[in-house]
Amino acid sequence: MARLEGEPGEVPLDDVDRRIIGELTRDGRMSVTQVAENVHISRAHAYTRIARLTGEGVLTKFTALVDPIKAGLKSSAYVTLKVSQHSWRELREQLRAIPEVHHIALVGGDFDVILLVRAIDNTDLRRVIFDQLQAMPGVQDTQTFLVFEDVDTR
Repeated sequence: MARLEGEPGEVPLDDVDRRIIGELTRDGRMSVTQVAENVHISRAHAYTRIARLTGEGVLTKFTALVDPIKAGLKSSAYVTLKVSQHSWRELREQLRAIPEVHHIALVGGDFDVILLVRAIDNTDLRRVIFDQLQAMPGVQDTQTFLVFEDVDTR
């Protein structure tokens, strides 16, 4: 496989790797045999590629996607946080401990962090935002964007 230029630590990927990643992104439970058939390579080649992609950290985990509504999480919001810059590491661990926080992103711009928060209803969402997020040391400001509908892009 030809080495491609990229960032330090970046794993070079070719078209076969990208197609394998695409197949597993669409269905993480897909068998190696099915991946091989869909990508038009041998099963052994698919197995070797998947093992390499996993070993090099390109594929980090296989997980199930949950329909939040069917799981009883009827209220979702993106919540932005402005935080004290020196408190990010401690804050990150506190945010990871909140079960309702489903995604954390450190960003640049008018705020520092974006969270995806899912709760059983608006009362529970309010509790998470007011009683947990806004009460954290280092959180200076929050802004909440209610999600009216999730659209699956995959």
